[in-house]
Amino acid sequence: MVIGALKIVLHIGNSGDLKNKRKIARAIIDRVRSRFNAAAAEVGANELWQRLELGFAVCGNEITRVREQLSNIRRQIESLALADIVDVRMEIANFKDMSWSGEYETENFL
Repeated sequence: MVIGALKIVLHIGNSGDLKNKRKIARAIIDRVRSRFNAAAAEVGANELWQRLELGFAVCGNEITRVREQLSNIRRQIESLALADIVDVRMEIANFKDMSWSGEYETENFL
């Protein structure tokens, strides 16, 4: 089993309040959940109205497939153009027979 996590930090320049930030967060999360069947949540900066931190998680059988799916999620968020991407981090862990195999990788895109 391979588990992948993606954290994306966004800057919402035209957000005037938390209500608008939540609207943008909900639009992104709903789109990603429906298109990629990934777990998604706001994971930080909850009270900052111009900063949005979102986390996504997927699992699969192959590292390449999980990495591809997380990369596709990132591209989808970019294409929505609802906010500017400030930072992206991807982490993938490989579990063989439900024990950690020692294979672990981290990517920082920016």
